[in-house]
Amino acid sequence: MSITATLIIQIIVFLILIWFTMKFVWPPVTAALDERSRKVAEGLSAADKAKAELSAANQRVEQQLAGARTDAAKRLADAERLAQQMIEEAKGRANDEGAKIIAAAKAEAAQELVKARESLREQVAGLAVKGAEQILKREVNASVHADILTRLKAEL
Repeated sequence: MSITATLIIQIIVFLILIWFTMKFVWPPVTAALDERSRKVAEGLSAADKAKAELSAANQRVEQQLAGARTDAAKRLADAERLAQQMIEEAKGRANDEGAKIIAAAKAEAAQELVKARESLREQVAGLAVKGAEQILKREVNASVHADILTRLKAEL
């Protein structure tokens, strides 16, 4: 066989091999490559989407945390204001109660003073009667001289 016939047969076999590869091997390989390329693109798109969702979730969390901090600060301020109000009310009630106690004590002291004065007047009147008895050397009757003793008590 000559080199030309071998070359022509090899070219024919090569063309059959190219046709066979293009007809039966190449479509599944390109389909697999296309499928792989599609899956990679989907994975990248899903990763981008997940990254965007994570960023949005982080922003929502930050907003909620800021809202919670603001709410906590507001509640703390309200609680402090309420505590101050309660303290002021308690001070007011304590001052009122103290004023009532002082007024009651003053009234009681005034009553005791009146009682003490009355008692002292009674004692002075009794001493005056005894002194007059001693001076006159006779007994002075208190019931007979009650109006004199009453005037004497009033003068004291």
